Amino acid sequence: MALANLVNPTLLLSKIRIHNANALSSPFTIGFPAMTAWLGAVHALQRKLNQVPQLKHLRLNRTAIVSHTFDLQTHKAYGDFVHSIIGTTNPLDKDGSRPAFIEEARCHLTVSLVIEYSGIGPAVAEDFLLAHTEHILNSQLKMASGDILAVGSLSLEANEATLKRKLMPGYVLLERRDLMQQAMDNGQDAIDALLDYLVIHHQCQQVDDKVQWHSARKTLNNAGDKGWIIPIATGFHGISACGYAKNQRHPDPDIPHRFAESVLTLGQFTLIYKTAINNIFWHYHYYPEKALYLCEQDHGDTAEQETIFDF
Repeated sequence: MALANLVNPTLLLSKIRIHNANALSSPFTIGFPAMTAWLGAVHALQRKLNQVPQLKHLRLNRTAIVSHTFDLQTHKAYGDFVHSIIGTTNPLDKDGSRPAFIEEARCHLTVSLVIEYSGIGPAVAEDFLLAHTEHILNSQLKMASGDILAVGSLSLEANEATLKRKLMPGYVLLERRDLMQQAMDNGQDAIDALLDYLVIHHQCQQVDDKVQWHSARKTLNNAGDKGWIIPIATGFHGISACGYAKNQRHPDPDIPHRFAESVLTLGQFTLIYKTAINNIFWHYHYYPEKALYLCEQDHGDTAEQETIFDF
């Protein structure tokens, strides 16, 4: 695979260490933070950068997420079959009693974000953009509800080979809705298609006078297509009409609200050097006829992607 210059300029936020990120990525999955959390953090970064007069036209169009380390805060005692969430103790009430305990799944992780951007004129120096981005990351921003402890480095990249070298070792998150679609085309229910790739099958085999247990997950159909399959939350599906709610929480009361539920699909972690850079970016997309608000990984129209961030 030939490595050349990237089609669009990219901003690399390398080796971001995040503490206590939200690992409850949907109402019934736990693990790597939802895609809406990462794109939401990038959107928040853009809004803060747009407050700088020289960067008011900046648009952060698409984002790629590369995972370097991941530590889910769970515990499994010896002999247990399930993991338990490691919780935190809330402060005591005024009368000294213990408040209600709410389980919150947390994780510590290190990620790199690769962000395609536009709207920077030649009069804006690269160091100017990097300096303001670093200031916001270190003082004004959270990611996936987690605290940013440190940022390895920030740089503007235009060459694919250089970018991949800086992202190693790392696993890029790819969308694999095709696996679910294939299973559903063969007659499976959506939830069965999702679980089929996630369940762990335990089997025992007797060898002489001993019993040996083996655990395995379903492998991908293509033997050469290796990677770790996980459930990922990629957006929301509106389940009510757009309208207004009493005491709705938003700085602008004129913006309509609607009830929504999480959209889940399958994702795959694969080594960054095994895929082309242009295939790893995520962006927002809205399907009004289906009431779907999704984070997608395709090559949509760039102009359309920019309008999604412009609100």
